[in-house]
Amino acid sequence: MPTSAKAHTIDELTDQLANARLIVLTDYRGLRVADLQDLRSNLRKSGGEIRVAKNTLTRIAAEKAGISGLEPYLEGPLAIGIVSEDIVGFTKSLSDFARTSRILTIRGGVLDRSYISAEQVEAISTLPSKEVLQAKLLGLLQSPMARTVGVLSGPSRSIAYVLQGRADQLGGTAIAAD
Repeated sequence: MPTSAKAHTIDELTDQLANARLIVLTDYRGLRVADLQDLRSNLRKSGGEIRVAKNTLTRIAAEKAGISGLEPYLEGPLAIGIVSEDIVGFTKSLSDFARTSRILTIRGGVLDRSYISAEQVEAISTLPSKEVLQAKLLGLLQSPMARTVGVLSGPSRSIAYVLQGRADQLGGTAIAAD
């Protein structure tokens, strides 16, 4: 029977794991407290967090949340990165920190209840952000409309150019083209 503090930690971790779209398991051994605080503040910007939890409590919380496959990775010091919104921004921040610190290592993760490797977590960090994808989609939707407007305005523009050319030939006044 776990103590009330451990039961509270398990319940809190279960809620976070159940609501997370991405869970990243990291080895933080050798990381200073100040570095961990910097990482936490960077991850909060993308709607995520990283927390240190005991492996046994994490195992129990994962089972309660319906997440399996973490058991082989729950050995040694473990920090759990949890995000429910901006997955790409979160993994970019985490990967950048791991690259610059050279201490933090990514063991793997769980994306929508499926285990992914450390390489796949790195691959997620190379994806464009949500805003960039939305802008590209908007550009794709806008492009045919802009071309249609160009094609439809072509004949009236041609008539204006012909009339302007004729007016120039006759030495008349310029025609204002709209």
